[in-house]
Amino acid sequence: MRRRATARVRTTTALAAAAALGAALLGACSGGDDKPVGVAKVVSTLGPGEGTLNLLTLPGWVESGGTDPRVDWVTPFQERTGCKIGMKVVKTAEEMADLMRDGNRRYDGVAAPPEVAGRLVEENQVVPINPDLVDGYKKLEPKLRKLLERDGKHYGLPYVWGSNLLMYDARTVPPPASWAALFDPGQARRYAGKIVMRDSPLAIAEAALYLKGRQRKLKIRDPYALTPAQLAAAGRVLARQRPYVGEYWDLPADAVSAFAGGRAVLGQGWPYHVDVLNRASRPVQGVIPSEGATGWMDAWMIGARVQHPNCMYQWLQWTASPDVQQQVAEWTGVAPANPQACSGDRLKSGFCAAYHVGDRDYLNKIVFAHAPSKACGGESGKKDCTDYAEWTRTWIQATKA
Repeated sequence: MRRRATARVRTTTALAAAAALGAALLGACSGGDDKPVGVAKVVSTLGPGEGTLNLLTLPGWVESGGTDPRVDWVTPFQERTGCKIGMKVVKTAEEMADLMRDGNRRYDGVAAPPEVAGRLVEENQVVPINPDLVDGYKKLEPKLRKLLERDGKHYGLPYVWGSNLLMYDARTVPPPASWAALFDPGQARRYAGKIVMRDSPLAIAEAALYLKGRQRKLKIRDPYALTPAQLAAAGRVLARQRPYVGEYWDLPADAVSAFAGGRAVLGQGWPYHVDVLNRASRPVQGVIPSEGATGWMDAWMIGARVQHPNCMYQWLQWTASPDVQQQVAEWTGVAPANPQACSGDRLKSGFCAAYHVGDRDYLNKIVFAHAPSKACGGESGKKDCTDYAEWTRTWIQATKA
């Protein structure tokens, strides 16, 4: 998953006391059923914070100065709101999903990556947010806001985002125009042993993008909504590619190290990798191939068993503010969801250009990830696609078995 990149942090401008939400909480789970019962009813009245906020997150997404004393957007929040944060940090998205399903646990909020977010909505483990109670909501990127809309309801507040690019060392590799550079065995073998790939089932989507243009008879429309036949075809592409892959990276630093040390010259990467390597004078470039590129967004979501909704809404407002967004972007090395983080004297112009903050044309070229589902991307009544468990099995079989 994403990790912090730099730690230059400004002092956060204090936010005004945030508006809070009075909400009817969900009933307790019944018997051995992990699914929440009832529906949260959002009301228009405001309420004081409850004094506590329990959050679930991946490493680096919420910092309180413990890793670096200069990196802290938790303490100012606690001082301003009186909401003391209790935080559970998990190592994997699957651990996060399991904890959210646990009926004995009650997390107010979760910073969910795309492979988790959609499943939490489907399983009723999160409830809609009321964007009218989050100052600055309309300042967040419109395309990102739409990613977690379902039937007119908003299930997440955009936090950070990034894109998955085709990355290459310009000294060795001619500028590639297509994902074929990675997935066509005739082209990939030229760089055998020096190709890196993300170690994630969602990387199947790039293989699907490649197939979308190469095998039109498969009729792939959404690279994250694949039928069994389409998923099997993408798995075969990855299996044929496997002999030429030198490394499947999990930590972003591993991909940086591979390119910096000459062990890699071609592969999947993020703007973060390109930025870090360029600042180290490495001639590495990242491109959006002709078939397009994929991307991801992590979002704050409200747990279905929320106990402290007023504090949670204050947290949503806090994390959407440009000053906090600036800190998060600098620390994690990803793009902020609020382009105002690039205004004034916040983020440097070079950072904003490298990460394409506020670049609507760039965003329109990105196919953002969503959790694979049998419902074919949420299409009503259509159940002939594959879910994340099937993607995980295909990924393991193609790259590790």
